[in-house]
Amino acid sequence: MTPDRPKETRPPKEWAAGVPGIVHALGPALRGMGPARSAKLLLSMNHQDGFDCMSCAWPDPDRRKPAEFCENGAKAVNWEATPLVVDASFWAEHPVSDLRTRSEHWLGQQGRLVEPVHKAAGSDRYVPIGWDEAFAILGDRLGGLEDPDQAAFYTSGRASNEAAFVYQLFVRAFGTNNLPDCSNMCHESTGAALGETIGVGKATITYKDFGQADLVVIMGQNPGSNHPRMLTALEEAKRNGASIVAVNPLPEAGLMRYKNPQTLRGLAGRGTQLADQYLQIRLGGDMALLQAVSKRVLDAEAAAPGTVLDHAFLAEHTSGLEELTAHLADLDEEAVLAATGLTSAEIDELADRYVRAQRVIVTWAMGLTQHTKAVPTIKEIVNLLLLRGNIGRPGAGASPIRGHSNVQGDRTMGIWERMPEPFLAALEAEFGFPVPRAHGVDSVGAVEGLAAGRIKALVALGGNLASAISDTAVAEDALGRADLTVQISTKLNRSHAVVGREALILPTLGRTEIDRQASGEQFVSVEDTVCAVHASRGKVEPVGAGLLSEVAIVTRMARAVLGARAGTSSDQPGQVDWAAMERDYDVIREHIARVVPGCEDYNAKIRRESGFLLPHGPRDSRTFPTPDGLAHLTVNELAPVECPPGRLLLQTIRSHDQFNTTIYRRDDRYRGIKGGRAVVLVHPDDVTELGLTDGATVDVHGEYHDGVDRVLRGQRVVAYPTARGCAAAYFPEANVLVPLGATAETSGTPVSKAVVVRLVPA
Repeated sequence: MTPDRPKETRPPKEWAAGVPGIVHALGPALRGMGPARSAKLLLSMNHQDGFDCMSCAWPDPDRRKPAEFCENGAKAVNWEATPLVVDASFWAEHPVSDLRTRSEHWLGQQGRLVEPVHKAAGSDRYVPIGWDEAFAILGDRLGGLEDPDQAAFYTSGRASNEAAFVYQLFVRAFGTNNLPDCSNMCHESTGAALGETIGVGKATITYKDFGQADLVVIMGQNPGSNHPRMLTALEEAKRNGASIVAVNPLPEAGLMRYKNPQTLRGLAGRGTQLADQYLQIRLGGDMALLQAVSKRVLDAEAAAPGTVLDHAFLAEHTSGLEELTAHLADLDEEAVLAATGLTSAEIDELADRYVRAQRVIVTWAMGLTQHTKAVPTIKEIVNLLLLRGNIGRPGAGASPIRGHSNVQGDRTMGIWERMPEPFLAALEAEFGFPVPRAHGVDSVGAVEGLAAGRIKALVALGGNLASAISDTAVAEDALGRADLTVQISTKLNRSHAVVGREALILPTLGRTEIDRQASGEQFVSVEDTVCAVHASRGKVEPVGAGLLSEVAIVTRMARAVLGARAGTSSDQPGQVDWAAMERDYDVIREHIARVVPGCEDYNAKIRRESGFLLPHGPRDSRTFPTPDGLAHLTVNELAPVECPPGRLLLQTIRSHDQFNTTIYRRDDRYRGIKGGRAVVLVHPDDVTELGLTDGATVDVHGEYHDGVDRVLRGQRVVAYPTARGCAAAYFPEANVLVPLGATAETSGTPVSKAVVVRLVPA
């Protein structure tokens, strides 16, 4: 594909939302869906009797506004609920080889998928087929594998709790734990770090805590584009007296000033300044910053004993204080400054803010999780919070912000290749078949398995693995080696064009659409980023008469595949009534209630007006489900990212008009990029030092120790006020620069946020 260079670049914006936010939210919706459909859906979005936004996992306040959606949420609804459909003539006109030449933006604009299609082995074309034929193919191909571990079953965070539960149930009944998911590529590092230190890999706060905080530290995230409703919570925190510190290499409009489009001050005034301090940190320097702040906290305690640390909390609930104190005593300040690109005065200011605050939230996203040292970096967040008792206190805690709307719920429901033994034992007791215990593959492992021929089939419940995973050329070659690839989807994306020898596309209902089964209209449930679980109900008629829900597709797939194996295996499940679960989702929830911790009496809880909050020991009672019952302060060796002379550290980013790999428009309004995505953002001084000019065209070469030359070609250099020595380019295009083997320690998450690159004039 020809590089998509922008038509225009302008200086980045210094504020987010306001009147432009309204225009860019409602304009596409009105054009794409019409006034009546737009009003019905947008005014139902994130409301208690409506559907949950599919574009992020931000929690809902107790008191909802009539318009409880953001600009990007409106775009997501318009993208899904469009009446435009992909019909049979499309498949006749566009062979797979043609689809491979198309951009993500073009593919997503073609409309909703409404009928199953099949690409036979040796063919270059999808052909519409009936549902019975589709399930027969699945039953034959998956049932005919020599070993269940020859299949992998990917999941996107768009799946509901009910769909996720039956999906993992089918996969384990099939006989494997090969359940890679999108968490592997985003917050796996968070789960690993929090799981080891406090025993629960989830946020320790609720929505209300933002309004009670004295200090909010925002690290490695861009809420103005990726979860814009968070800006309202930050505005509330500011009104209540909180200070906000932003730690991010790029200046992001949504972290600087917010013009709330639902207030007069936001529409006609200057809005609210958010960041009181903005630290433009060097990529990979977050762990050094956190250690430096913790050392300053410990030094303040040493200077005034008994006045800084929360000694009672530390003595009763934690271990490791002496070891951490001894380790940080030797921290090299010069090494910290080199790693962070900051000054001692900037770090002193942050430490002073932290010591003066009684209630502190540290919140982060993928800017922290996609580094080699992501897990120890997040452990350093825990260290800092524990020193002053900022876990299990109102207005304080650890706040990872999940991206996809139910990615956290999917994990709760069992979508993980390494679910703990108590969950697997409960599943086995509930359904009466032997549940496999051997760990399965994660997303990177699935691609490696496909490349090596160990995995023959890939089934994807939503998502776009071909674009989301790192090392694009390697990943696409691996997917092409599969005997069968299956996509359960609402719309086209790259993964429908990068397929195995045989391929199926199974179209499914969207979250906006009414789901009718034999027992009547159904609802589903989702879990947000603060462990709140609530119902989601579709509001409009499906765009296609033949569409099936995700639950229906999975349960019918289970019957087809497991039926094909009947009589050939002694572990044939005999106590799973798949048809009953499809007829009535309450049946699924009754099973969930008996298997998933915290979901007891699920059917009753989910029918409460605001749903319910999953139990969380560290948050609720300062009890830590670690082996020794304590939260752990940890010692982590500082290992800054080295960057040779003449090179830059590059991070992948999303544009404002983008949700994960879905490209709504080819603009990035807040960063001043218009009409194209082939850009590399570089500090003006670095542009000069490298002998380049603003607007020059370069090839971006990734440098990794394996010696492979990975290249992102034809990028326009944009002189941009990022941190010195750093650069940025768009995801998923820049995934070509990230080696498949470059993953975070412990978590296995692809390292997309500190890639050593050189820029070569094209």
